[in-house]
Amino acid sequence: MSFRWSAQATRTTSALALSALLLASAAKHFRTPRFYYPVVPDYLCRNDEPGSRPDGPLAVMSREEWVASSGLLEVTAAVGLLLPATRKVAANATTAMFTAFLAGHIDALRRAYGPNGTAAERRIHTVRLPLQIPLILWSWSLRK
Repeated sequence: MSFRWSAQATRTTSALALSALLLASAAKHFRTPRFYYPVVPDYLCRNDEPGSRPDGPLAVMSREEWVASSGLLEVTAAVGLLLPATRKVAANATTAMFTAFLAGHIDALRRAYGPNGTAAERRIHTVRLPLQIPLILWSWSLRK
């Protein structure tokens, strides 16, 4: 008796793998939130320091709140990908989430190559930005 690997089994395995990656990333959001601070653009962050720059119209949460919220989004996406009934919706939402994260990665890369950027930041963000593309394509592939 031979075992045949079906397209459905491949999609299920792929969804499990992306779900595990999202859960690991979400855990890191809460364990080491500072790792994610550079990819939250300043224009999204409410500034609670007295006498500092005024908040922009998109500054509705602090950097810490954005990181925690994105961690919760990743947990939700991971659970949605695990359930066949919600996989298509979760895959679409995950694709949108990864696409939205591009703005933060581009902003972090811009700052890394700015006057205050360091060589380490340039290396990190030069690698982090292109990694979003396979993640977007991977989540997009799970819509079927």
